[in-house]
Amino acid sequence: MVAPTTPKKRCAIYTRKSHEEGLDQDFNSLDAQRESGETFIASQKHEGWVALPTRYDDGGFTGANTDRPALARLMADIDAGKIDAVVVYKIDRLSRSLIDFVGLLQVFEQRNVAFVSVTQQFNTASPMGRLILNILICFAQFERENIAERIRDKMAASRRRGMWVGGVPPLGYDIDYAAKKLVVNVAEAATIRWIFTRFTHLRSGCAVADEARAKGLRTKAWTSKSGKVHPGQPMDRGHIYRVLSLRCYLGEVEYRGQFYRGEHSGIIDRELWDRVQNLLAENHHARGNRARATVPGFLKGVARCGHCGSALTMSWSRGSNRQLYRYYRCVVAEKQGHDACPLSAVPAGDLEVAVLKELRRVFLTPEIIAATSSAMKRAYVEANLNLDHRAVLEAMGQLDAVWNELFPAEQERVVDLLVERIVVSLDTSTLHLRIVGLAGVAAELRGLTDVVVKDADGIAEVRLPIHARRRCGRTRLLLPAVQRSVVEQDAPDALVQAIARAFRWQEQIEVDSRSITGIAKD
Repeated sequence: MVAPTTPKKRCAIYTRKSHEEGLDQDFNSLDAQRESGETFIASQKHEGWVALPTRYDDGGFTGANTDRPALARLMADIDAGKIDAVVVYKIDRLSRSLIDFVGLLQVFEQRNVAFVSVTQQFNTASPMGRLILNILICFAQFERENIAERIRDKMAASRRRGMWVGGVPPLGYDIDYAAKKLVVNVAEAATIRWIFTRFTHLRSGCAVADEARAKGLRTKAWTSKSGKVHPGQPMDRGHIYRVLSLRCYLGEVEYRGQFYRGEHSGIIDRELWDRVQNLLAENHHARGNRARATVPGFLKGVARCGHCGSALTMSWSRGSNRQLYRYYRCVVAEKQGHDACPLSAVPAGDLEVAVLKELRRVFLTPEIIAATSSAMKRAYVEANLNLDHRAVLEAMGQLDAVWNELFPAEQERVVDLLVERIVVSLDTSTLHLRIVGLAGVAAELRGLTDVVVKDADGIAEVRLPIHARRRCGRTRLLLPAVQRSVVEQDAPDALVQAIARAFRWQEQIEVDSRSITGIAKD
């Protein structure tokens, strides 16, 4: 009977020496370490251990980190599955850092590679070796947490002493890397004083940003310690408000909501700072940003500017009668001023009504029906169902018919399914419709909720000509007379007005916290 052969265990011997001294000798420290490793591997020949001829020698490299060429080759060969065990003379030859050492051992364990220290009887191929490994992992985790806590404590102490702890330098200061502190940049400090002073006169961050761009002022340009250059950018409203809120210009530093006297010099005085903060509080800039997210608008996230390509965000204002006016405002115009983009802002109600009208019209457009039919047919084939063109016409007609019965929230859900995006400009708007959405809604109306319509036909573009007009001091979006007459055959003015009223009442309930009884009394 032939005895079973022992599988070979390919062993890589890793050696390291911190200094290059003596490496030019015929038999140096690296050779001695390798000889010890070969002797140990030979003693394990009965287990199938075989020393690989490839040498992994790091001469003149510290064990405090893992930035070593031979170690990198060793790890690459382990990833390639060429090594079954790693043998070293002592544990510190692999690493002097407990965290790095445990990290390497975890990689070895993931790749099913054993680790052996010849002189310290450490072998992860044995149960005792694995127990020691788990103990070391616990100590390494403890050390990591201690290091993190020490760093946090040091940063807190540095902040309380007013020290600069790193990061992007604010406009008006440069970093003295030798002294590790901020120093005043005289030219930029003049810009900071100008921004604060102009805001007290104009009382508008957008107006200050307009003047700053006209003067050619830019945000902070700086060079990191490594030599990387970070160029400045033209100032917009957001940059202005950030400058106005930084307490470092008072000579202070912040840590967890507390302010401490900094090591750097201030640029503005307390009186000017207080005047600016009072104006900011009066403008309710921060409150407006929070409230904007609660203002309804079902085109948020899909509306884009057709002139500059930026997103249209929701903004609002109140008239003298406390009436809420909603707008879709171009981000570029909002940040850089109304002259930066010809679209600026469009009334939200007008745009939303125009989109709703167009959606109802396209339900029965031959091209849309054909594309929807194609998507539905494929879904029906996968579900082993039959579908003819008349069924599609019936479903699309049903969608148009039930539109009158939908609540505004349900209409928003349908719009979210159908509209990929809407590109708005002063003369023309383009609706990008999801054919898969149309087909899915049509299938749902036929009661086939188990039919899955996959996205195969892409996006259909529907052009919606609009014209901007100023009426009663407000901008209105008007549909052309020809198209409006076609739409009004399917969507009477009474319906459009009812939808508009529904959205207005919904806004008053959600934003103004008004009661239904109060709205009814009006």
